[in-house]
Amino acid sequence: MELILKYFPDLTETQINQFKQLENLYQDWNLKINVVSRKDIDELYLRHVLHSLGIAKVMEFKDGSKIMDVGTGGGFPGVPLAILYPECSFHLVDSIAKKLKVVNEVVQGLGLTNVKTTHTRVEEINDTYDFIVSRAVAAMPTFVHWVKGKIKKEQNHDLKNGILYLKGGDLSEELKTYRTATIYDLPDFFEEVFFETKKIVHLPLKYKG
Repeated sequence: MELILKYFPDLTETQINQFKQLENLYQDWNLKINVVSRKDIDELYLRHVLHSLGIAKVMEFKDGSKIMDVGTGGGFPGVPLAILYPECSFHLVDSIAKKLKVVNEVVQGLGLTNVKTTHTRVEEINDTYDFIVSRAVAAMPTFVHWVKGKIKKEQNHDLKNGILYLKGGDLSEELKTYRTATIYDLPDFFEEVFFETKKIVHLPLKYKG
């Protein structure tokens, strides 16, 4: 928890309490339905919570923004971002129902009212969002194909509406056809060794009416 406060010192009391509760909620639910590996559950704040919040170092979501988290798994990056941005709405989507059961229980346990979950493939979603976030669920061309037509027309942020993607390693091959993509290195924001090769990719996507 100190790790979160180290990089996000201006949290409200409610946010601090919600971040503190994450560990117990995930540990309890992980025993029933395994969504996070044992090693990762011991380092939940580093490997999952802070990693998810890397997006907030690149983009500060404005109140009223709509964000979809595709392939949310156990709720990352959506749940930590929903705590950080209580005035934004988050739609967490996954094709595996048991993972969303854990997410729903965690969301309920935290008292978050700005999160909804849907058990489906993202292609079935018929809505538009300011941003679509995810943690490396597929190669970028596949991901772009999945989320086609799901970006809002109105621009409210300095960064253009589109994808914010948490990814690691060498992305040059994968991104070579995306000239508008910007890569942000997480070590520019976080000093822990875990983030050494971790990145956030911002890829603007045009509204398709």
